This record gives sequence, C-alpha cells and structure tokens, in this order.
Amino acid sequence: MEETRIQNRLIRRGIVALALLAALPGAPVAVGQTFDEAVAAYGRGDYATAVRGFLVHAEQGDASAQYNLGLMYANGEGVLKDEAEAVRWYRLAAEQGDAAAQSNLGVMYATGRGVLKDAAEAVRWDRLAAEQGYAVAQYNLGLMYANGEGVLKDEAEAVRWYRLAAEQGDAAAQSNLGVMYATGRGVLKDAAEAVRWDRLAAEQGYAVAQYNLGLMYANGEGVLKDEAEAVRWFRLAAEQGEASAQSMLGVMYATGRGVLKDEAEAVRWFRLAAEQGEASAQSMLGVMYATGRGVLKDEAEAVRWCRLAAEQGDAVAQYRLGAMYATGEGVLKDSVRAHMWSNIAGANGNASARELRDSLERDMTRAEVSRATVLARACMTSDYQDCEP
Repeated sequence: MEETRIQNRLIRRGIVALALLAALPGAPVAVGQTFDEAVAAYGRGDYATAVRGFLVHAEQGDASAQYNLGLMYANGEGVLKDEAEAVRWYRLAAEQGDAAAQSNLGVMYATGRGVLKDAAEAVRWDRLAAEQGYAVAQYNLGLMYANGEGVLKDEAEAVRWYRLAAEQGDAAAQSNLGVMYATGRGVLKDAAEAVRWDRLAAEQGYAVAQYNLGLMYANGEGVLKDEAEAVRWFRLAAEQGEASAQSMLGVMYATGRGVLKDEAEAVRWFRLAAEQGEASAQSMLGVMYATGRGVLKDEAEAVRWCRLAAEQGDAVAQYRLGAMYATGEGVLKDSVRAHMWSNIAGANGNASARELRDSLERDMTRAEVSRATVLARACMTSDYQDCEP
C-alpha cells in the first residue's frame, strides 16, 4: 500500500464571518437602535432587527456597519441572500479602508460571487487588506501568488505572505507554509521547518496540517519516525472528516503500523474516505472487497469501487480493474477492456499493468488490440469521462 504524499491543499479562505465588527471610535450615532444594540440583536439570532440597525448606521457611512450589512447579505441572514448587494456594501466599507471588507471583496472577485470573476481585482483588494496586516488577506494573497491567479506566479512571494499571516497565528497560512518547506516551493526544502509550521497549525486543530504532520511522522521526515504518533495525528484529522487522513488511517490499520492490525477498522476508514471521493481509499476498498479482508468478499463491489477510483486516474485501481476484466472477477471476462485499463494504468506508471497488458496481447487478435487502444485513448483524452461505452 502506497503512502500519500504531503497534501498541498492551498485553499482560498472564504468570507470572513467569525464575528461582526465592532463600531469604530468616533462613528456617527443614529437615532433609535445603537450599533451595539444591532450587534447584540445579531448575537441572539434576531437578524431582522440587526439588519435594520446596521442599515441606519451604514447609510450614515459607518464602515463597520457597511461591512456587517454586506456579511448579512452574503449569508442571507435577516434578508434574502443577495451577493451583488453584499458586494455593494463591502465596496463602500472597503473604499474607506476597512481591511475585513477589502478582504471579503477580494474573495467575491476571486470566486465570482455577486460580481464578474476577476482575479486581478481580487489581488488588488487582497493586497490593500494584506498591507494593513490583515492575516486572512495575507493568506489569500499568498495563495494568488502560489497559483499565479491575477498575478505572475511567484512562490517566493507566496511564502512571504504566508509567513506574515502564519506569524500572526493563522492556521491555514501555517499549514501552507509547512507545505512550501516540505516541497521546496519558494524556499529551500527543510523538512524540520515544515514540521514546525505543521505542528503550530495542527495544534490549533487544523485538519490538513494534522494530516501532513502525521505523514511526516509516518515517513520520518523532519522528525524521528514514529508510527504511533502518525496514527494519533491521522486520527485527529480523520475525526474531522479529512478524507486523506481517513484513507491513511485505513492504511495504518490494514498494515498494523502504529496500531494493532484490524482489517475491519481499516475498511471502516477506507469507506468514510471513499464516500467522499478519495480515489486512494476507493482503490483500497476495492482491494478489501476483492480479497475479503475486513469485509465479506464481494467481487462486484470490488469492481464498483475500483472503477470509481480508476475514473479519477488512480493507476492502482486501473490495474486492478484491468485484472478483474482479464479473469472475469465481478464482471464479465473481457480481454479488450482488460487491455484498455491495463494500458491506461501502464501509461500512468504502473509496471504490473504493463506486464498484464503485454501478457494479454499474446492471446488477442490485432483487431482486438487496436480496439482496446482506441478505447484507452478515448478514455484518457476525455479525462476519464468516456471510458465505458
């Protein structure tokens, strides 16, 4: 069973909604509901009252109220969800220099919510907020540099912005900075430094970092190899629903690494990850069904899970599916489809699949090999959307 590599999950942060902004000192006071009363109404779930209160202050130019009103329109709280209206209020606050509003306006442009998608405009607003020290915007700006969205790709610049956010304790930025050190992107590769940043994020409960830290312990990268510690971190991430961690926890139970071997428990974790679409888990679940390990042997179910993984490009699953077509396990024996899938898996780097393909050819006609090759090409060029005519 292969181990998954460090997870390079550079995900754009969503709309900031951890708490409504407090009123700025010197903000105008409206007759009727005060700003604090509107905040209190929001806190107790009386969104309609909160909207009315924020609207009065927002129309007087209070940037915090404008931001809060944008947030409520973005989330559909107390008003019908209206992302264009959210953008309008965010913009009014952002133009007054409100960093949270600038950051959220950047998110709206980056994702095309309430406004035409415009990565360059997203970068502009992210930068304005980031230069004020706003950690979420620093993280998002790092992400734009890492991916080359709205700006020329520059991984060193991505590292710089991630570091600024990470040093403020932003867990997502700490995790991504760990990825950059682990992979040597934008910075000299340094496994120990990767572990340090992963740990800071993992100890905040950030699931991706917990998974990555588990991998570092499992592989002995930047830290002494400790499979029991790897299992501990995989479990923490897996219990949060992190599919890659669930899959790796399944591997640890299936092989008895860092934990007592328990194939039924392995199946349980593989299934949780597989149902989220994790290809490696789908492949392993197929293997477990094919061999009757931890579950009643069911060749048809093995085919189903291997096919799901194969159609995501998983070479091991593609090889297994080819082998099942070759022997007629769980599916009608079909040398053409066996050749097709083994050829695809071989092209994707699976040496066993290449051996199977060459073995099959010895008993196939030239026309059958030609048809299998046509099917394989159609499958791969369609990004696995046209694989089973």
